[in-house]
Amino acid sequence: MAGAERPGEGEVVSVLGQAGRMSVPPLAFPKKLVAFSTWIDRTRWARNTWAMLAIFILVMANVVDMLSCLQYYTGPNNSTAGLDVEDGCVENPKYYNYVAVLSLIATIMLVQVSHMVKLTLMLLVTGAVAVINIYAWRPIFDEYDRKRFQEHDFPVVALEKMQGLSTPGLNGTGRLPLVPSKYSMTVMIFVMMLSFYYFSRHVEKLARTLFLWKIEVHDQKERVYEMRRWNEALVTNMLPEHVARHFLGSKKRDEELYSQSYDEIGVMFASLPNFADFYTEESINNGGIECLRFLNEIISDFDSLLDNPKFRVITKIKTIGSTYMAASGVTPDVNTNGFASSNKEEKSDKERWQHLADLADFALAMKDTLTNINNQSFNNFMLRIGMNKGGVLAGVIGARKPHYDIWGNTVNVASRMESTGVMGNIQVVEETQAILREYGFRFVRRGPIFVKGKGELLTFFLKGRDKPAAFPNGSSVTLPHQVVDNS
Repeated sequence: MAGAERPGEGEVVSVLGQAGRMSVPPLAFPKKLVAFSTWIDRTRWARNTWAMLAIFILVMANVVDMLSCLQYYTGPNNSTAGLDVEDGCVENPKYYNYVAVLSLIATIMLVQVSHMVKLTLMLLVTGAVAVINIYAWRPIFDEYDRKRFQEHDFPVVALEKMQGLSTPGLNGTGRLPLVPSKYSMTVMIFVMMLSFYYFSRHVEKLARTLFLWKIEVHDQKERVYEMRRWNEALVTNMLPEHVARHFLGSKKRDEELYSQSYDEIGVMFASLPNFADFYTEESINNGGIECLRFLNEIISDFDSLLDNPKFRVITKIKTIGSTYMAASGVTPDVNTNGFASSNKEEKSDKERWQHLADLADFALAMKDTLTNINNQSFNNFMLRIGMNKGGVLAGVIGARKPHYDIWGNTVNVASRMESTGVMGNIQVVEETQAILREYGFRFVRRGPIFVKGKGELLTFFLKGRDKPAAFPNGSSVTLPHQVVDNS
C-alpha cells in the first residue's frame, strides 16, 4: 500500500520530540544526551532553532509525501493503481492539507521569535502546499471530487440546478462540485494562515504589553522597597529601634499615642559648658559654620560609641545645643540588659542595674573620647555630666517630626546634677552612688548641695572604675578608663 510504504510525518517529528523529554527521566537516556537536551532547554537561540527545525522537517515530510504519491497514481482507468491507492492519498487528499495547517499552528506557537520570521515560514508552507494542490495534485483532487459526488447523488442534482449544466469528469461521466477541492483547500490554507498570523500578532502585542507592564511593576516595587528602606532607616534614626518597629510594624492611626512607663532606668546629661565661649560668628569661622562642624564631629564621636555591643541598652534621647542626653534600660525587655528574664524578682540587684553601670561606663568613655579630640585639635573642652536612676514615662509626641522623649522626676534630678556639677566630673546622688559602687566604680564625696525644687541633696563625683564590668554570662569589655586587676 502506498500509505504503508511512505514514512509518516509523526514518526519523523517524534524523533525530535524525544530530545525535549530526555531531561524528564534522565536515567533512561545517556548523560551526554540529557546534557544536550538541558542545553537546548536553557539556550534561547538553540531552543528556537530546534523548534523551527522540527517544523521544517514536518513540512518537508508532508511535501515529500504529497509528491511521492504521484508515482503511485496512474489515472482512474488503471484498476491496479486504483487498488494501490484505495487507502492512500486519493482516498482522502485533504489529510495532507490538514497536516500543513498543523504546521502553521506550530509556527505561531514559537515564542521570542519575530512575527516577520513567523510570517515568512507560514508563507513558505502555504505557498508550497498551494502549488502542489493546484498543479501537481490536480488529477488527484478531481478524482477525489468525482468519487465523492458519485457516492452522494443529491449534491450533484443540487449543483446541476445551480450551474444549469454538467461538467464532464475525468471519465467523461463524472461531475465536479461548484468549487473544486483543490481550490477550496488552497483558499482554506490561506485563510487559516492569515487568521493565525493575526492571532500571533495579537498575542505578541499582548505579551509585549504585559512584559512592559511587568518591568514597570518591578521598577515600581524596587522604588517602593528602596523608599521603604530609607523611611525605615530615617525613622530608626529618629526613634529607638523598638519604638520604630511599633510604628512600622502595623497600621497606626495618626492620633494614636505611644507611651511606655519604666520603673528602673538610668538618665544622663552631658554638656560642654565652655563650647559657648568657643562659638563665634566671626568671618574667621565662616559665620559660625566651622564651630558647628566641630560640634557635629564631637557629637558624632559620642554617637559612634553606641555601636559598641556593651552599650546596646543605652538609647540616645536628644541633643539640646551642646548637651547630650541618653538613657539606659529603655528597651522592650525593661531593665533586662538584653538577658532573657521575665520578672524583676527573678534577677539579682546586679543584673537589674547592669544597664546603669553600662551608662556610667558610657559617660567615662565620652570623657576619654573628648580628651582624644582635644589632643588632636589643640582644644580644652570639658564635659559636665549628671546621672540619676529611677522611673520615667517615655513616649512619642508630635504628628510632624515626631520626637521620642522621657519625662519624670528622675529626668529632672539628672538635669540638676549636670547643671550644678563641676566641669570634668560626673555628679550623682547618693542612691545612684550606692548602686554603682557595687560594680567597682570609685567616687569622691562632694557633699550636700542645694538643688532647685529638691532642696539639699548629698552628691558624689564618679572618678573611674577599678575593675571591668562583670556580665551575668561571664563576658566583659575593658574600656580605656578601667584598670584590670591581674592578681
